Amino acid sequence: MSTDPTPAPDGCADGCCSTKAADTSKLDPPRRALLTRRVRLLVAATITYNVIEAIVAITAGTIASSTALIGFGLDSVIEVASATAVAWQFSGKDPEARERVALKVIAVSFFALAAYVTVESARSLLGAEAADHSTVGIVLAAVSLLVMPFLSAAQRRAGRELGSASAVADSKQTLLCTYLSGVLLVGLLLNSLFGWSWADPVVALVIAAVAVKEGREAWRGDHCC
Repeated sequence: MSTDPTPAPDGCADGCCSTKAADTSKLDPPRRALLTRRVRLLVAATITYNVIEAIVAITAGTIASSTALIGFGLDSVIEVASATAVAWQFSGKDPEARERVALKVIAVSFFALAAYVTVESARSLLGAEAADHSTVGIVLAAVSLLVMPFLSAAQRRAGRELGSASAVADSKQTLLCTYLSGVLLVGLLLNSLFGWSWADPVVALVIAAVAVKEGREAWRGDHCC
């Protein structure tokens, strides 16, 4: 028996569009404009932070031969791509008309990250160079663990009120960065304190698994609430 959701009257298979139509119809124009500007500002802040995070993580990961740290940096690149897609969506006169395309871009970005990290993790586990200690990576993971929840929560609230699945999806990707920061921090500390080099690629595989899950949800549009 098929488990695919029954299309709503508006043609949205996951039911997002029907919910969105009901919720956003209650918004007056000034409130809608305020929320739209808020999403744009939060997206700009997310892009700025993630560009810096990506440069630091990829550089530190390359120096330390850390697949997890490089994967974390690539996740930041993916987050930039995701946030850019949302920025593009909300730059138009009719953001809702661009939402499906933005969601597809977010989903493909997740899948690309998962593929790269899986291959590199397998290489590390099969005997490639073990990861070295990275003080920069540990500090970066700790800072991201503090910063990302605030960006995610603010964008998620605005996206929910607007009824924007793509804004909520992007906020979930930012929240994913929070989880990955915690996982990365644990992996880097285990490697540094106990010499458990296998912890690095294992952590990277966790990153890949979560990325696949979020990518599937974005592709289906399951970010309404």
